[in-house]
Amino acid sequence: MIPEDPTFDRRTFLRLACAAPMAGLLQNLSEPTGVFRHPRPEDPAWPSPAEWQRLSEAVGGRLSQPKSPIEACLQGAGSADCEASLAALRNPFYIEEQPGATQSTGWAGAWETAPSAYSVAAESPADVAAAVTFARQHRLRLVVKGTGHDYLGRSCAPDSLLVWTHPMRKVWLEERFVPHGAPAGTTPVAALHVQAGARWLEAYTEATTKNGRYVQGGGCCSVGACGGFVLGGGFGSFSKKYGTGAAGLLEAEVVTADGRVRIVNAHRDPDLFWALRGGGGSTFGVVTRMTLLTHEPPSTAGLVLGKITADSDAAFRQVIERVLAFYDEHLNNEHWGEQFTFGADNTVTFALTYQGLEEAEVTRLFAALGVQDLSIVSCTGRQLWDPSYWEQKIPGFVQRDPRPGVPKDQFWWGPNSGEVSKYWYTYQSRWIPARLFRGADRGRLVEAVFATSRLVPVGFHINKGLAGMAEEALRRCRQTSVNPIAYEASALVILSSGVQAAYPGVLGHRPDPMEARRRRAAVDEAMKLLRDLTPGGGAYVNEADFFEPVWQRSFWGVNYSRLLEIKRRYDPEGLFHARHTVGSEGWSIDGMTRRKEGTPPPRRS
Repeated sequence: MIPEDPTFDRRTFLRLACAAPMAGLLQNLSEPTGVFRHPRPEDPAWPSPAEWQRLSEAVGGRLSQPKSPIEACLQGAGSADCEASLAALRNPFYIEEQPGATQSTGWAGAWETAPSAYSVAAESPADVAAAVTFARQHRLRLVVKGTGHDYLGRSCAPDSLLVWTHPMRKVWLEERFVPHGAPAGTTPVAALHVQAGARWLEAYTEATTKNGRYVQGGGCCSVGACGGFVLGGGFGSFSKKYGTGAAGLLEAEVVTADGRVRIVNAHRDPDLFWALRGGGGSTFGVVTRMTLLTHEPPSTAGLVLGKITADSDAAFRQVIERVLAFYDEHLNNEHWGEQFTFGADNTVTFALTYQGLEEAEVTRLFAALGVQDLSIVSCTGRQLWDPSYWEQKIPGFVQRDPRPGVPKDQFWWGPNSGEVSKYWYTYQSRWIPARLFRGADRGRLVEAVFATSRLVPVGFHINKGLAGMAEEALRRCRQTSVNPIAYEASALVILSSGVQAAYPGVLGHRPDPMEARRRRAAVDEAMKLLRDLTPGGGAYVNEADFFEPVWQRSFWGVNYSRLLEIKRRYDPEGLFHARHTVGSEGWSIDGMTRRKEGTPPPRRS
């Protein structure tokens, strides 16, 4: 039976949060036998200055006390220093260079970005092992961050020790890789090695632009290539062709809770390797290097942009039905990825990618659907991440890092700018089974999509539903711990709401709590329609509700019990934990207090 934690659900948290600030709330909790707490700096159990100094020496002096990038704003909003900080925080690469910053600034009623008490800027697995051992010995809250590109606050926590892997940036291609411990005669493959701080931009540059290979990663250039993306499953534009990021993981170097540096793959610690391939980040250890399968790049690829607008609600229902049928018949296969979105203005917008098709064929396909303002841009596989090519094709599609001294081709995609320094009201997902796109069931899906679109935009991410994927990719995917429900889904629907450049505590930039409640309620109401349509369904662990109900089943389905057993074996004390990760049952929302298994929930005094 999958365990649940009703003690710290959304309703309980909001009720308690209204009664007292979180810090005071935790101090008011009684501490009966069976309750575990991480120490805070004011506690007697907090390490002494001498002990911190010994850790600093062990990591070559790379221990620091990170600062908030908005510290100047907290001291005086509107000052020149504050305005300079806010301007800098529009750049995702700048954010990643700050140990005290994260891509998202918080989530209403859940978490707010905050720097750790101390940070180890790790340059090697030995640095990571030293930090992990220190945290275990002193019972410290431990967090791990590479790029900090996370919606759920899993890569930051105040009063914690941060393992910051950003300095570990090497990426290199090995033409004939054979996993450690593989039997004699194992066929070598071309593989890409990426260290913990590398981003997909560097991975794609090395694999594709320089060496003509394709590696399955994320669409956003600034996402980490060695971390939560792969560990949580990892969907890219062409997942239906090449599989998930987890399925491409051939080997990992990981520091486990005992401080040991392990090389794991299908032959060494195969159970831990299986868990790392989709079991979630911040859970089984700190991965310091990944080795990823590469492929021949697609011969052709491209981008399809356009829209269809209906002139009435009745006509829009017909458009929804036509688009869903068109997708099921023509696009639910290995050639297609990305998304289409249904909006309250009775418009469906398309932002799709394709590979392995000719532009003329794609043009005929979408012209027959009646897409308006149709724009198709094609390229070769090797041009997929060439910024100069895309600058010529679509003005504004490429945003180069404008700072002096950075690599010439350091860039991010223009559409991803909207996620930088964003405060989330909510972010939720639901896999939609393939059967709902067909026959009599399609009518039920059409009505649910129409009703949902009256409340919030409904994004169908077709590369994150793996029904229709290539058989070879499906075979690799089924060897991972990703929720198997993804293989029966034609799309992942994402409903979200938030505000950009909002910083809790900064005058003039604080998120509006009333607006947060209103917009979160709209998304909750909309998602209930989809949950009712898909009983027993699931959500994608990396893009899900902070308050996801029955998250164990939702995120991992039948795989959860095995993942929990592996977690207990490799991390028996629960050193690695974050919100709704394997084995995190009973933790408070801030991750500082846990009810041990078999004990009653804590009571307020």
